Parts: sequence; C-alpha cells; structure tokens
Amino acid sequence: MPPRPFTPKVVTANDLLEGDVIYLRQDGSWTRLLGEAYLITEEDEAKARLAEAEAQPGKLVGAYLTDMKAGDNGPEPVHFREDFRRTGPSNYAHGKQEDLRHV
Repeated sequence: MPPRPFTPKVVTANDLLEGDVIYLRQDGSWTRLLGEAYLITEEDEAKARLAEAEAQPGKLVGAYLTDMKAGDNGPEPVHFREDFRRTGPSNYAHGKQEDLRHV
C-alpha cells in the first residue's frame, strides 16, 4: 500500500500556564486564534516546526500536528475534535467563547 499523501497541518498545543489551546504562527510565535495559525504544506517543515514547539517545555504542553484545510479566514479544521478545541469549553460563554463573539 503506498503512503498517504501529506495533508496540510497546523502545530497546536496547550499554553502551560493558562491551559488555552494555542497555535503556531509562521513567525514562530503563538496565538489563541486558529485563523492566525500557520498552515504548513510540506511534511519536512511540519516535522521541524513540531520539534521547535516540543523544545518549549516552559511555554506549552502537548504539542502535536493536526490536519487542517485552507479556508477564507485561515486554516480550518477537518476533524470535529479540532473544531471543538478552537472554541474552548462548552459549558457556558466565557473566556475564548465570549471573546470570539465580538470578532
């Protein structure tokens, strides 16, 4: 069976101190907004970016690559889990949900 073709990815993790979902930007900084994340289209670059993220244990925890697709406003999830993670906890509107309501 031939290997599957590479699909675009985003590096994501959780902020170590606040617990928020964060995404890697192209310049190497982190954002809480998925639309600002860097959509990586090359497998070797994705591996290198993930390694850079994993080398920041004082900043984040649980870094991984997740499949995304290009959207009108930046990367968009292709799996329910990532769609859920980008909006934060679902018990009531606070924090990220409240902030995104005004964007």
